[in-house]
Amino acid sequence: QVQLVESGGGLVQAGGSLRLSCAASGRTFSSYTMGWFRQAPGEEREFVATIRYSGDRTTYAGYTDSVRGRFTIYRDNAKNMVYLQMNSLKPEDTAVYYCAGRGDILKTITTIREYDYWGQGTQVTVSS
Repeated sequence: QVQLVESGGGLVQAGGSLRLSCAASGRTFSSYTMGWFRQAPGEEREFVATIRYSGDRTTYAGYTDSVRGRFTIYRDNAKNMVYLQMNSLKPEDTAVYYCAGRGDILKTITTIREYDYWGQGTQVTVSS
């Protein structure tokens, strides 16, 4: 069983930055595909970013269009951590952000149903 714990959310002004962290348990974390999703009040949960296992220095990541160029997903396998660096934040980025993971797969994943593990979420609020 894998446990995911997010942290780093908070209140920030528009144009500011935050870095979300997701701590993962499990010995095979480095082989997991990881993702970030978000859910705003009254809205469905939506994909934000994903990163898959890499056996070399190549980064295999994907982003939803609304965050591409502003957000960066990256991982530190030695620490069992995945991060979401969020820059140039906008009020529409306000949501609860969730970390997700899935093992035994070698691709990036953008759909909720393909992830097996989820964190409890962390609130991000961007004021205008």
